[in-house]
Amino acid sequence: MKLRDEMIDYLAHRIVVNLEAMEMIDCEGNAQGVIESIAGVMTADLMVEDLLNDEVKEILENKGEEMESVDYRKMFNMVKSKLARERGLIL
Repeated sequence: MKLRDEMIDYLAHRIVVNLEAMEMIDCEGNAQGVIESIAGVMTADLMVEDLLNDEVKEILENKGEEMESVDYRKMFNMVKSKLARERGLIL
């Protein structure tokens, strides 16, 4: 994951504070619950990319012999982009 849990919590808190200040939401005394929900959604979204990276690494490891003359990073990005497109993921 590209963000630490503390950063996700901070961002979720700022989102809630800003939305309340703009009167776009009213947490009715349950701001912490809303913050936790937003943080959960953000964490789940970030985990999608981590899982995709793990899958790409596994695919490339299984093709190791065929990949000897290919730039690993370039191939990694190509496979990752292809899988993301096929699955409709926005990274």
